[in-house]
Amino acid sequence: MIHNFNDDISTPEKFVVTLELIPGRDFSGDAIDTIKQISQDAYNDGRITAVSITDNPGGNAALSPDAIGREILDFGLDVIVHFTCRDTNRMGMESRALQLARMGMKNILALTGDYSGKGFGGRGTPVFDFDSVILTSMLNDLNKRLIKTGHSEVFVTGCAVSPFKYTEAESWVQYRKLQRKIEAGASFTITQLGYDIDKYEELLIFNHENNIKIPALASLYLLGKGAANIMQQGKVPGVYVSKRLYETIAKEYEVKGEGPKKAIERLARLGVVLKGIGYKGIHIGGVHKSFDTVAAILDRMDEIQHNWQDYREEFQEEQNGRFYLYKQSAEQKNGMSKQDDIKLKYTDGAHYLFLRTAHDLFFDKRASLAPVYKKISATLDKSNSSWMLKAFLEDPFKKLMLSCQSCGDCGIQHVGFLCPESGCPKHTRNGACGGSRDGYCEVHEDKFCVWVRAYYRMKRHNETDRLTATFVPPRLWELKDTSSWINFHLDRDHQREDKAA
Repeated sequence: MIHNFNDDISTPEKFVVTLELIPGRDFSGDAIDTIKQISQDAYNDGRITAVSITDNPGGNAALSPDAIGREILDFGLDVIVHFTCRDTNRMGMESRALQLARMGMKNILALTGDYSGKGFGGRGTPVFDFDSVILTSMLNDLNKRLIKTGHSEVFVTGCAVSPFKYTEAESWVQYRKLQRKIEAGASFTITQLGYDIDKYEELLIFNHENNIKIPALASLYLLGKGAANIMQQGKVPGVYVSKRLYETIAKEYEVKGEGPKKAIERLARLGVVLKGIGYKGIHIGGVHKSFDTVAAILDRMDEIQHNWQDYREEFQEEQNGRFYLYKQSAEQKNGMSKQDDIKLKYTDGAHYLFLRTAHDLFFDKRASLAPVYKKISATLDKSNSSWMLKAFLEDPFKKLMLSCQSCGDCGIQHVGFLCPESGCPKHTRNGACGGSRDGYCEVHEDKFCVWVRAYYRMKRHNETDRLTATFVPPRLWELKDTSSWINFHLDRDHQREDKAA
């Protein structure tokens, strides 16, 4: 093997280049042969550290990255396997992790994953038993267990982060979730895709200010007219392409042969700017036909890298109406930034205060009456009467106030006293996924992301530091349809002391 991904990202002066490949809905044929040929050419070229293989992107069925990844690994090129939480539960994920270890595939990009797309007979069931933070924690724990049994370190786990969020709430929650991922064991990060250099740099500044030292790779994409149009409409979750950039690309494609050339030049220029501002490497996507395109990009980067500052301005967006964590626009300085467009109802604030007060009174184990509540719970449980509390008090109250799903392992206190089961299609408990756009949910596009609502509810009371402040363990499915109130007081739920993290 020419390159080892973990070695390369750990080498101080090494600028790393990785390449993203997307298997199709087939196990052989031209599409698979093309992926293998691109990988073989990347190996022969010698400048690519690893290829990453996507895991059912867009939620649509495709060849497993494990299968094609093993073939690529066999001819000497290192592989990063995308690993999502969408399609299987925790047993399936651990089984897959052990399979990858057996296959020698140790580089994993841990992702919550896009929402389920359509397969045979229609849309598949979205599982999301874990989120990306919990998946990272599971892989880290599995690493420790395997090391104890005599194996060397097995997994090198990375995470994704999207700095391309243009509301205060989305930016804040995204960066807090990054911190939780790193605490859980992530050792590298790859950004989502965007063409806004100030947002790319925002992540580096945040990392520096928060003493985050893991290497960051910036995602780039070879933008053709079709892909740019889809992305600027927000049809690819988490990706940002401005209307202005799309219109520029569309004009370039009006001249025969110019569009692809301009796309290569644009990507090369952005690549050298990202190298110049301090990224550890770049992660190239959008190459589907030939490695020659990648070689042309890298050749051009070699030619222009010393003049990278000349190109920075090309990738600066108009900032009016958009939130930037460190670089304020004139509108932000005047108190008119876009995040102020997100106005929650007055009842949302009252709802938060009421539930927070109730929680502090009845569900704080430090409260003076906590021993009394525990004794009552034990009595009801011992007499098999807890169902009465659930049926006649807990369910009516929580279904009315929270659209409760009766999970039995309540997590509302982690999400601004909103239900992560009914409020988030991916049931996230450790922060938002990367798919929201302008504050709205990736799946329910007419509704605010539950984490955006949680942020602004808590901000009104200067309590945002409590949001995603610590790791939240996975939901305990054995508690389904039982009383979460009883489970809390009898130390059965995820908050019990032996589950704290």
